[in-house]
Amino acid sequence: MLLNLVIRGSKDSDINGIQDIYNQGIEDRIATLEVKIKDYSYMKEWYEKHKGRFKVIVAEYNEKIVGWASLNQYNDRRAYDGVADLSVYISRDFRGKGIGKQLLVELESIARENKFHKMVLFTFPFNQLGQGLYKKMGFREVGVFKNHGILDGEFVDVMAMEKLL
Repeated sequence: MLLNLVIRGSKDSDINGIQDIYNQGIEDRIATLEVKIKDYSYMKEWYEKHKGRFKVIVAEYNEKIVGWASLNQYNDRRAYDGVADLSVYISRDFRGKGIGKQLLVELESIARENKFHKMVLFTFPFNQLGQGLYKKMGFREVGVFKNHGILDGEFVDVMAMEKLL
C-alpha cells in the first residue's frame, strides 16, 4: 500500500494522465481489445460522457495520476439503468501495489450512491492479476465468451464478471 496515495474524483486537467495510462493498457494488450492509441480529442470526448451517474476517479501519488477507474454505461436501454460497466487501469510502474483495490472500493461507493444495483466488467481470461483483484472484491465469474474479439489478428476470449451491490 502506498502512503500519500489519494483517490479522488477526476478533473478536466487529469485527462492527459488518464490518456497515458489507457494507452499503456492498449500497448500492453492485457486490458482492452482496443489497438489504436488514443489522442487527446478522443479522450476528451470519452471524458465528457462521464458526467452525472457515470463517474471517473483517479489515484494520485505525489501529484501524478497513477491509476483511474470509471463507471460506464452498460447499455442505453432503460431496463439496464441499474447496471454499470466498469473500467480500471493502473500505470505500469504501479501495478500490483493495491491501487486497483482502493479505486474499486471508491467506485463501488459511488455506484451505490448513484442507484446502481450491479457492476459488470469484461476481462481477458489470461489477465490473472485483474481477476484476482476482482474476485477478492466480491465479483464472480459469469462466463467466458469464446472467440469474442480479435486482437492482433487472433481471436481472444473475454470473461464476464459481475457484483451485485
